[in-house]
Amino acid sequence: MGRGDLTNEEWARLKPHLPESGRRGGRWVSHRRIINGILYRQRTGVPWRDLPVRFGPWKTIYERHRRWSADGTWDKIFAAVLADADVEGRIDWSMVSVDSTSCRSHQHAAGARRRPPRVPGKEARPRHHRPDEGLGRSRGGLTCKIHLAGEGGRRPLALLITPGQWGDAPQLIPVMERIRVHRPGGGRPRTRPDHLGGDKAYSSRRNRRYLRRRQIKHTIPEPRDQRAHRKRRGSRGGRPAGFDKTIYKRRNEVERTINALKNFRAVATRFDKRAYVFHGTVTLASIRLWLRP
Repeated sequence: MGRGDLTNEEWARLKPHLPESGRRGGRWVSHRRIINGILYRQRTGVPWRDLPVRFGPWKTIYERHRRWSADGTWDKIFAAVLADADVEGRIDWSMVSVDSTSCRSHQHAAGARRRPPRVPGKEARPRHHRPDEGLGRSRGGLTCKIHLAGEGGRRPLALLITPGQWGDAPQLIPVMERIRVHRPGGGRPRTRPDHLGGDKAYSSRRNRRYLRRRQIKHTIPEPRDQRAHRKRRGSRGGRPAGFDKTIYKRRNEVERTINALKNFRAVATRFDKRAYVFHGTVTLASIRLWLRP
């Protein structure tokens, strides 16, 4: 077993959730070796062609990762690992926090562009990236964003990939809708934490109305401009948002979750050209965090 490979305990947690057969009915070969190869690339950020030969052909490793990212296999494994963790009582539902982080895109991920059709008599417009590729321009250059909800144990519960210039507040509801921890014994999956925390970027009337409707207690500070606007409206501005400084201190847990994810170099810097492949990369990194005891 090499440095960074799955331990026997981690493999025992992961093995029951892996698919048994391939696309054409045959059996997959060397699941553990292939996944260790994918994890090696995620940890080091090397190009796929430079993977050590002990993991097998690099194209086999890349195709397994790309295919499982495309057909949702990584998402299914992530959901199964979360269900196991919930049964074992390892999910801290007392406080779930939301946050986002920007990931600078490497030049290898800067493709997938298209040039708008040229209209005769008009100046040609510059190339731009499709919204579904999760690439956009921001102060940091060509970036993408990882929006996630992290539980109190500093591990991800749900994540979403968007272009780098997208704001945080509009993504709170889509991220919350992705929290679905299934119960092996049957019944509805758990989707509501006991408490939700977020910074000022998530403060909006729409988000607070959504959380109240779902009866989710939340601690989100109100920005100064929103507070002044509410006071100017008088009684029509509504009541001030409740805020508990002690509970808000726990928001650092989601920031530490992001730090743990960015220990994987292929997450900290986006090398994947396609958004669905990068989503699979971040999902596998999240799975690895949950496999650790």
